[in-house]
Amino acid sequence: MHVSEGGVDIEVPDARDGASEGTGDDVFYNPTQELNRDVTVAVLRAFREREPRAESYLDAMAASGIRGVRAAAEGYDVTCADLDVDAVELAQSNLDNAGTGGEAVHRNANALMYDSVFDVVDLDPFGTPIPFADPAFANTRDLVCVTATDTAPLCGAHQKSGIRKYGCVPQNTDYHPEMGLRVLVGAMVRTAARYDKAAVPILSHATRHYARTYLELDDRATKADELLESTGFVYHCEDCLHREAEYSLVAHPPEACSNCGSTRILEAGPIWLGPISDADFVESVRDEVTDDFGTAKRARGMLETLAVELDTPTHFDQHRLCKLWGRSASKMEVFLDAVRDAGFDATPAHYHGTAFKTDATVAEIREATAHLDPEA
Repeated sequence: MHVSEGGVDIEVPDARDGASEGTGDDVFYNPTQELNRDVTVAVLRAFREREPRAESYLDAMAASGIRGVRAAAEGYDVTCADLDVDAVELAQSNLDNAGTGGEAVHRNANALMYDSVFDVVDLDPFGTPIPFADPAFANTRDLVCVTATDTAPLCGAHQKSGIRKYGCVPQNTDYHPEMGLRVLVGAMVRTAARYDKAAVPILSHATRHYARTYLELDDRATKADELLESTGFVYHCEDCLHREAEYSLVAHPPEACSNCGSTRILEAGPIWLGPISDADFVESVRDEVTDDFGTAKRARGMLETLAVELDTPTHFDQHRLCKLWGRSASKMEVFLDAVRDAGFDATPAHYHGTAFKTDATVAEIREATAHLDPEA
């Protein structure tokens, strides 16, 4: 089967949505990850401007090799690795046919990462990236790109699995995309810190069935210590939806909600509470999205939203709030303008159309929007 993506052509035996089918054991091309790959290529372009020395790129789970072929087309010195012999042969054939150079190797990704040093490592496994995180941060020079498709553990829907894998307590809340991202980033930051490295998130997003983050590495242990100070806990009231964040490695949960007095408080953490993206870098990535990307419009829209999105560790769902308050929801633009007019920051979140971020509390949002006409 012939596939064309982002200006490169490859051959694949099968194309299907790997998020909902199969076990990840066979070689296939996942068309639903095209946005992920398009943004990755834009990141690689922007990162080379940021760090010109970055040359070598490892696609640690190659499968068809599409990610590696596209990185090679950008001038990176590409290595594709896979445990499946058929995948290695297919990836090498696609690299050769593209004329981009690059090598596909039949290696365990962890063994390869411990044996070799790469400027950029891309982890795009089926499920959790945790088994591959240690060698990635131990030996990579500049940038680690990470996808996690196990959204149920990340977001707390499968809480015990999330605790085991990510070393924190995730909670299943109405801001589950943000929860998943911050559980993932927090785990990556803590892993890198074990090697006296700071893993700084410069772009992160949650899209459909996966979370994705790009982490720039800094070899200063003092910077790693600084990042650890940006981890902590979120406390969420199940009754009024008020939430608070605490920057700490030790939880000090409130006995009762400061807004409504309820004792039904969810505690999540330790998770990443700092910025999940660098706004300037996100803008530079957006500028690198070209019209030959199959998801160019979606990618630009998402990146434009990310560039201005507030760094709050949770988001609110407008419809959930209005239902709780017994109101009909107004247009989102009108709703956010009302919050801003009351003196607060408020921005859409990139996950879906009714999600927004603000530095206002639930009580302040309610008061700021109480006058709105649902038909406005």
